[in-house]
Amino acid sequence: MRLDKLLANSGYGSRKEVKALLKQGAVSVEGVPVKDPALHVDPESREVTVFGDPVDYREFIYLMMNKPPGVISATEDTRDRTVVDLLPYEYRRFKPFPVGRLDKDTEGLLLITNDGKLSHELLSPKKHVGKTYYAVIDGEVTDADGEAFRAGVTLDDGYVTKPAELNILRSGPESEIELTITEGKFHQVKRMFEARDKRVTYLKRLTMGPLELDPDLANGEWRELSEEELSELKNR
Repeated sequence: MRLDKLLANSGYGSRKEVKALLKQGAVSVEGVPVKDPALHVDPESREVTVFGDPVDYREFIYLMMNKPPGVISATEDTRDRTVVDLLPYEYRRFKPFPVGRLDKDTEGLLLITNDGKLSHELLSPKKHVGKTYYAVIDGEVTDADGEAFRAGVTLDDGYVTKPAELNILRSGPESEIELTITEGKFHQVKRMFEARDKRVTYLKRLTMGPLELDPDLANGEWRELSEEELSELKNR
């Protein structure tokens, strides 16, 4: 990899800013000052330093966040805080993005990465990656709702959903459920219940494929995926 690209990808500024660092002799490879931005370097086998500090180069990052309510699933917004705004610069410098989206008032599991290939595979309708949600429902949820969801319900725009699996945890004037869907239409869980004349009052995503929300993560907290979690995601 070109040295200027490696440094830019590692958060040391634009290509122009990186070239300025090189020009002033701030960058060394194996202890030897280097000024050539086009020098090819293998970051896995050669030590690159800036002002004596080792460059920690990684191509991709994979973060699990427990998304809090009131924050939007986007990389930037002019009005609201985004999930990326919650991350420190050491991760923002990788230009990560949320994989899919959760509504502004929805909480729970959100994968944040800069790996576009993995993101595409997880979101592709052809892959049928299941996502499980916990919800509180205003209204009595019954087995008839479960049968309707398994058959596919017609949303307000005429779209018929793919089969979904409903698990009723508590049924009454206010019900608690878990719902697993394999697609991600706009406000889908809420609209599915609206099609059954019921209203979602609280929604939280628990899983995405094999990835499960870490119960130790409070709202707004995040951590890197373990190697085992990442392997399960990639080899599901």
